[in-house]
Amino acid sequence: MERFIVSARKYRPQQFDSVLGQDHITTTLKNAIRNQQLAHAFLFCGPRGVGKTTCARILAKTINCEKLTAQGEACNTCSSCTSFNEGTSLNYFELDAASNNSVDDIRQLTEQVRFAPQAGRYKVYVIDEVHMLSQQAFNAFLKTLEEPPSYAIFILATTEKHKILPTILSRCQLFDFKRITTDDTVAHLQKICKEEKVNAERPALQLIAQKSEGCLRDALSMLDKIVSFSNGNLLYATTLEHLNILDADYYFRLLAMMQQQDLSGMILLYDEINRKGFEGDLVLNGLAEFFRNLLVCKDKQAAVLLDTVEHFKEQYVQTASTTGAAYLVSALNIISEAEINYRAARNKRLHVEMALIKLAYLQQALSVATDGSGLVKKKIADAPLGFRTTPIRLYTGITTHPQASTPRSTSAIPQPPKAPAKLESSASAATVPDTSQITVPISEEPAARLTIETPRLSALEQIRQQFKRTGNTNKPTDNTLDAATLTTVWSQYTEQLRQQRNPAAQPFEAAQLRISDGNSFEVITANNIEQKFIEQERNSLFQFLQQHLQVSGLKFTVLVEEPAGQQSPSEGMLSSKEQFQEIVKQYPLVQELKDRLRLELDY
Repeated sequence: MERFIVSARKYRPQQFDSVLGQDHITTTLKNAIRNQQLAHAFLFCGPRGVGKTTCARILAKTINCEKLTAQGEACNTCSSCTSFNEGTSLNYFELDAASNNSVDDIRQLTEQVRFAPQAGRYKVYVIDEVHMLSQQAFNAFLKTLEEPPSYAIFILATTEKHKILPTILSRCQLFDFKRITTDDTVAHLQKICKEEKVNAERPALQLIAQKSEGCLRDALSMLDKIVSFSNGNLLYATTLEHLNILDADYYFRLLAMMQQQDLSGMILLYDEINRKGFEGDLVLNGLAEFFRNLLVCKDKQAAVLLDTVEHFKEQYVQTASTTGAAYLVSALNIISEAEINYRAARNKRLHVEMALIKLAYLQQALSVATDGSGLVKKKIADAPLGFRTTPIRLYTGITTHPQASTPRSTSAIPQPPKAPAKLESSASAATVPDTSQITVPISEEPAARLTIETPRLSALEQIRQQFKRTGNTNKPTDNTLDAATLTTVWSQYTEQLRQQRNPAAQPFEAAQLRISDGNSFEVITANNIEQKFIEQERNSLFQFLQQHLQVSGLKFTVLVEEPAGQQSPSEGMLSSKEQFQEIVKQYPLVQELKDRLRLELDY
């Protein structure tokens, strides 16, 4: 049984002319070989599967070919080409930097560079995925890369050029590989299918080319898989199923239901799509691409950007002609927001269904109007407000109702000053409703309808107003303090506190009174607690004394005076030194023990 070789290896190009979609690079390399202007280092960068390693191998084989053709291609018949094709060439070394990225690997490579080739003119060193080298490996490779021997050529290949050190980039000739277009991929797949005798429909090959996204190796791998399943008969429906692609027909049906606001039909169609195994993010991504294609088809010049199956192109153009550009742009905004929030959604199915419902009512919410400046997006209905609003009208004064039988005095209502002529002219020019006919009906109870709100008074102002209204009825006389009278009034207030079961009664009873002058006295307490109890009753006590004593400018002070001969206990804990001294006072032998043992105490 013959061993099966995948198409990506079986149909790998062996000459520059067979490289697909990279003519700008192959032409440059062939001219450099013919004119003998080869650089000592090349850097091939670009997406995956576009021919970087393939071009490196063709270049290595061509520069050592003994019988170059006139077009600068390898002959594939000489001993050098034969050994290269068989993989036995001693002048070609290929290093995978993804797995050999240490300094030791680069040092082994640089040691091999010192030996000249035994056969052929050049030794070619290809380092694939060079961006995977470590920082130390790059530094160890710099000197050799800058000044290699005349027979050594380095070809570096990478998919991420931005990860390579600028010092490496400056020592190489850069070649940027492009993605392979869909048409070139389809043509190449048709050629392979013809050689393999596979019956393939062109729409199926177009689907494979679109799914590969410019990577020819991926396209060939998908082709092998689908051909194996279909037994050499490549159909459009089979390709859709295996590539897990949602047919554009579903999107056209969804758009028709959106325009008709058929919510039930949309939900059922999405349920059918979901049961086929398509996730919600895939549906949103396909919808975004669908609306993007419709927007592209709105302009004939941009229609060349439409990348889809041929039998859907006419349908895209026809649908785009009947769909507004504003609707398409707004739909793309809704889908983009839904895609961003899809991962964070707890109920992903409901999230997609809500996006579809928004798209269904989008046509009702938006309309496209044409004015002098172009297309303007307008809302058909105002957005609902959470509160009622009324427009602000120009104030022109208040007049009484013409049918009022009894005129009322309006002196309490301040009349606004007459507006200047300039203001009147500008107000009349504006679209402001006429308020000259505004009337205010006045009933028999004017106080119930016309109330003038006075400004709020501060607490001090209220006290002043109250004092003015009540008058100084309790104005004190010019009496002076008397010890007997003061003691009697003080006892009355103390008795009042005792009846109220106020705990301050005891401090009031224990306090001593001392008259300072004719209108002031001092209250002597024994401690701070009694002082605080009396201070709490200061306001009510002052009113009581003022009412009964009738002394002008009465004032008193609460003081704390400890009784003579009584020493307040010291507050706080004793320090370590004080504690030791107290122990020595009670037990003198402790001091003697300390002195005999010559102890040093840590206070």
